[in-house]
Amino acid sequence: MKTLSFPHPLIIMLCFVLIAAALTYLVPAGNFERVLDENTGREIVVPGSYTSKGSNPISIGKTFLSIPEGIIEGAEVVVLILIIGGAFYVVDQTGAFQSGLEVLVHRFKNAKASLLVIVGLLFATAGALNGLQEEIIAMVPVLMVLVSKIGYTRIAGVAISLGSALIGGSFGPTNPFSVIIAQKVADVAVFSDGIYRMIFFLAALSFWIFYIVKFGKDSESKPTETAPDTQGLSWNHTIILLLVALTFAVMIYGLTNWEWDYNEMSAIFFVTGMSAGIIGKLGVNGTAKAYAAGFSELVFAGIIVGLARSIYLVLQEGQIIDTLILALFNPLENLPIALSAFGMLVAQAILHIPVPSTSGQAVLTMPLLSPLADLIGMSRQVVVLAYQYGAGLMDLITPSNGGLMAILTAAGVSYKEWIKFAWKPFLIIFGIASISVVLAVFLL
Repeated sequence: MKTLSFPHPLIIMLCFVLIAAALTYLVPAGNFERVLDENTGREIVVPGSYTSKGSNPISIGKTFLSIPEGIIEGAEVVVLILIIGGAFYVVDQTGAFQSGLEVLVHRFKNAKASLLVIVGLLFATAGALNGLQEEIIAMVPVLMVLVSKIGYTRIAGVAISLGSALIGGSFGPTNPFSVIIAQKVADVAVFSDGIYRMIFFLAALSFWIFYIVKFGKDSESKPTETAPDTQGLSWNHTIILLLVALTFAVMIYGLTNWEWDYNEMSAIFFVTGMSAGIIGKLGVNGTAKAYAAGFSELVFAGIIVGLARSIYLVLQEGQIIDTLILALFNPLENLPIALSAFGMLVAQAILHIPVPSTSGQAVLTMPLLSPLADLIGMSRQVVVLAYQYGAGLMDLITPSNGGLMAILTAAGVSYKEWIKFAWKPFLIIFGIASISVVLAVFLL
């Protein structure tokens, strides 16, 4: 008997779009009033202003129209993916990545697990500093080569990069797109209780990396050995790799200090890619051809990210997002305070399925939950923690996260394979987050 194959990522995303459309027939429409928040420059909801509007179903025609509209809505992210993909492809064509990996693996030939730990720490740091996620898509080919050379699976490559970055963004005290926005909206001092966050950040990340090192090995293939006479990098490969490192440093600084967005990141990576091609002796035409080839490699990944926006557009058009928020958070008011805190964590995790934007979720929920926390005698910092953990960690497993689906696609890993590997450590990490939230009720 022929077994059914697991759905292609495109089918999974389209199913979510259709589910979102179906919900508009089942869930009543309604809206909160919104006002401009001076601290963040974003619109936030007004507590107690919800108004029911009855049913507002989305037609089949409008549902399918949301697909191109979602891709257009996410154009800045799609362009970033294509440009970074082109830049990394150019660097790869110069041979700089291959040479760098050979040297790296050779130097860690007797401690290859340590190399994986270092990679995890780097991605976790980047996640904590600037919420690294979509940018990883372009790095996937290099990561796949690296894990193959040290005897680990493609799934381990996704886990050590994306997984570590998401844990950094979820637990760290400095992510400008989640915790900082949430603290500003909740009127909590920015960077406050950073030490408390760091304790649980280190606990969660240590377990995550340990799990990957122990269970991410490829039992079917042997690690590729590097030549024993590896001499190091040529001068042009060294300059190219330093240029890439400098680009990431400038990007992180720009995001945290210059209010950079996707377009600024696209611009700097475009310059990096073109410069790398010239330095790597590809020539002007050779660099252009390599860039074009890099675009083609990541077109589908960009489309997947755009489709994630389509899901949100359908829910927004049906005006049911605020209704879902009300249904998730209203029952928490009458629970014991510790159970209410845990309920906030779970509700934030569930809400992140239809609301894939972490910053968008912050401005949706913090104005509603902050007064609730005051009412039941809970610190507003607990509310921020519940949001930070719930929204951030769900990006590890929800198919509505376009970044996750695009990275899995680029890595050649099915969603089924990813969930099979990730569900156990995810539950442990979620348990660590739950402990943090409940303890915070009594300590913060």
